Amino acid sequence: MGIELMVSVWPQVALTSENYEEMLQQGLLVRAEYGEQVGMHFVEHSMFYDATNPRARRYVWKKCKQNYFDHGVRLFWLDEAEPEYGSYDFANYRYHTGSNLQVGNTYPQLYARGFYEGMLEAGMDKPLNLLRCAWAGSQRYGALVWSGDIMSSWKDLRKQVCAGLNMGCAGIPWWTTDIGGFHGGWIDQPEFRELLIRWFQWGCYCPVMRLHGDRRPAERVWHKDGTDNLASGADNEVWSFGQEAYPILAKYMNRRGQLRPYVRELMDEAHRTGKPLMRAMFYEFPDDPQCASLKDQYMFGSRYLVAPVMEMGARSRSVYLPHGRWQDVDTQTVYEGGQRVTVDAPLERMPVFEKI
Repeated sequence: MGIELMVSVWPQVALTSENYEEMLQQGLLVRAEYGEQVGMHFVEHSMFYDATNPRARRYVWKKCKQNYFDHGVRLFWLDEAEPEYGSYDFANYRYHTGSNLQVGNTYPQLYARGFYEGMLEAGMDKPLNLLRCAWAGSQRYGALVWSGDIMSSWKDLRKQVCAGLNMGCAGIPWWTTDIGGFHGGWIDQPEFRELLIRWFQWGCYCPVMRLHGDRRPAERVWHKDGTDNLASGADNEVWSFGQEAYPILAKYMNRRGQLRPYVRELMDEAHRTGKPLMRAMFYEFPDDPQCASLKDQYMFGSRYLVAPVMEMGARSRSVYLPHGRWQDVDTQTVYEGGQRVTVDAPLERMPVFEKI
């Protein structure tokens, strides 16, 4: 079916793991300076492997190669890449390269590096993995970064646009977001359905379009022996949000397919020059003072001006068009640039303008 399996890997090593004692004795784990040797309590007590230690990176990759890569898996979802401590007492945790206070921000970069170098050595040409966090230089290790487990809210949607633009300015063009947010989205609530539609429309014009989230209401899942397991989220396919939403989501899925050649051109340009796919308005129009502070619209490459709808109930919005001529991709209306215009934005479409 042309679908590839991606395996999620967390950097935690449970105290009950068959690998724990060996990794502890070899110094491959993060160490607590005082108190218990536990970094996180989620699911089980665990400690993170020390991604700043080259030996630890090789150890973890060897396990993943043996159990996944050698069986055909070529994509990894490297979660918890900050990593996420149960208690953020940074002075308490020591890495191979120094105190967490000194070097902690390098962890996600080196987490990506371990898999990237291992996959290259195993014969892959251009490894690319999904990571929840990044640091300066992460892009050199095939890091496709997503913005983490954000809330399903209009406020968080507005933050995501700024986050994507800032990541591009920081030299990390491979960026994505959980469409609809991760926490708190109730699939049968009209407000969330509207939020999801607006987020989905915007996701069509992100470097990577990706629907993900822990939807509500949750469903209990049971082990075979009858014991309780973690709750499983509600359905999260494009047909899960009602009859009004589905045709809109399908429209933008198809549009993304139509944009594929253009997106690939942008990806190649990013690879060769470092130019981001999502570009702040001042990036493309540095001589236009009106573009200096715009944070609610941006350029997708040099061709499309994208104006996401980020307010509940909004059916129009104001857009600044720089000098030139701009055509609405849905209505085909042509506008002269150098002015601010108010355009219709019914639920079924988001304002996007092509530079002509």
